[in-house]
Amino acid sequence: MTVKPHDMSRHLPRQTQPELEHALSRTPDLGYEASDEVGIISCLSHGFPTPLARWHYHDEYELHLITATSGKVFVGDWIGYFQPGQLVLTGPRLPHNWVSMDLPEGGVPERDLVIQFPHGPIAASAEHIPELREVLPLLERAGHGVEFFGMGEQAQAHWRRIKQARGGQRFAAFCDFLTDLARSTDYRLLSSVQIQSVDNHHQLDQINAIVERVMDNLGEEFSVSALAQELGMSDSQFSRFFRRATGNTFTEFVNRIRVNRACQLLRESRRFIADISLEVGFNSMANFNRRFQDIKGMTPSDYRKQSGVRFGLHERGV
Repeated sequence: MTVKPHDMSRHLPRQTQPELEHALSRTPDLGYEASDEVGIISCLSHGFPTPLARWHYHDEYELHLITATSGKVFVGDWIGYFQPGQLVLTGPRLPHNWVSMDLPEGGVPERDLVIQFPHGPIAASAEHIPELREVLPLLERAGHGVEFFGMGEQAQAHWRRIKQARGGQRFAAFCDFLTDLARSTDYRLLSSVQIQSVDNHHQLDQINAIVERVMDNLGEEFSVSALAQELGMSDSQFSRFFRRATGNTFTEFVNRIRVNRACQLLRESRRFIADISLEVGFNSMANFNRRFQDIKGMTPSDYRKQSGVRFGLHERGV
């Protein structure tokens, strides 16, 4: 079944992302620090839902620690699962988003602890301060997005020290955190390509609306032609636009989300695999098995057998 024509404008925010971040950067009650109190290192905490949580990018690096809820995470062309304790570093202009799937009624007051910092001052300082050069390979890896394992508690302690400090003490605490990350060997790169998302902010809003729509209607079929028509594009224009923004074709993107949701159901329930296949939008078991194998490198039944031993509660396979 093809999704019926849909008014995508109802998903779109009233402001573009740069306008939104520019406005909210002056709104401490949403978690931002007052700009006149800090230098290049900015700490942010926020709950969920929030207008800050959407498909977006920015010019700063971002260290992102999840403290509550679980759900889907998007970093460049990568789609995965998150839960409390996940720590991710994203590079400048690498699109990302975290969508909670187990949100209690009324939301949560704190879900994310974030540190943002620019590239220029760190890179320039490293030319004159040899001790800083140790972190440069880490910043290079951040172009793909980096997920660190086993650092949740340590990262939260680092964040709170940085948040409480000012001036030289803040910079010293930040360098301590960055050095721990640079020396970590238990990490993985996320996005297969170093996407720098589209500069057309209206198109970013359109991507965000499409992501929300797929997440909200996972069991339905999606027509590229219908989506393209809604956006006033030809099929080929839509395909180029979507791949440039996400690193995936639209079909690949939908399949990744569906398989990721299937993984969660396989880990957390004993439901029949055929029922899970239908729930996530695969009407053919053969197609489900084929797509699952392509994305996870194993069959759904093998994934279920291995998940308790290999992954525990946290999936570390791409």
